[in-house]
Amino acid sequence: MSELIHQNKVVLITGGSTGIGYATAEQFLRKGAQVVIAGRTQAAGEQAVEALKKLSNKVEFVAADVANASDIKRLIATVVTLFGRLDIAFNNAGIEGAFAPITEIDDDTMSQVIDINLKGVWLCCKYQIAQFQAQASPGVIVNTSSWLAKGALLGSSAYSASKAALDGMVRALAIEVAEHNIRINNVNPGYIVTPMFSRFFDPDSEEAMPFKAHAPMQRFGSADEVAKAVAWLCSSDASFITGDTLMLDGGLAIGGQR
Repeated sequence: MSELIHQNKVVLITGGSTGIGYATAEQFLRKGAQVVIAGRTQAAGEQAVEALKKLSNKVEFVAADVANASDIKRLIATVVTLFGRLDIAFNNAGIEGAFAPITEIDDDTMSQVIDINLKGVWLCCKYQIAQFQAQASPGVIVNTSSWLAKGALLGSSAYSASKAALDGMVRALAIEVAEHNIRINNVNPGYIVTPMFSRFFDPDSEEAMPFKAHAPMQRFGSADEVAKAVAWLCSSDASFITGDTLMLDGGLAIGGQR
């Protein structure tokens, strides 16, 4: 794939200040894109942009809450004001919520997980698709789902539900927008070393070893590995792929692994 395959493309990345989102911003900048990263925390976003500008000056941060429709409309309008258009969106913002038995998860926690992981992505897609159509141009969307859309861990009911619904949604949206030359897919990471992952445990600790052993490849993935897959899905090399879910889990979700 050409080093500058995304030359001059305008890319929006939610949850772009850390982890997979940040690594994906790096990938797109290296490939010639103009990038806007979004997140809820201004300080983290500004710090990320300062680091990313060592790669390219064509990167900006916009504070936004993906669960808020007015924030999303403002975010997309700002992207267009900054760079003139929108070509690619990576809807990566999400939360883990609480991993606990269903009897111990309160209603507010469940609502927050669904609001951000599912409704937030739905809102992003809604207004991104509207922008593509207003431009009368092709567009590409990739959403971050999870291997837990197809698998489960003890206590993952809220998170698994949000991601399984996201996988169902991407298929419906793909057939809805295909005639407009808009493609939409999900990536489904497994155990990827990110700040979110590290909130559960140190990936190098003894506690983490059984989780590493679950995967046939016997290791955790990196944010950069996911980022490269996202950049590829958004390229012309993936031009006939839509409505799909790409597992990036080292074989974790294959049946019979436990």
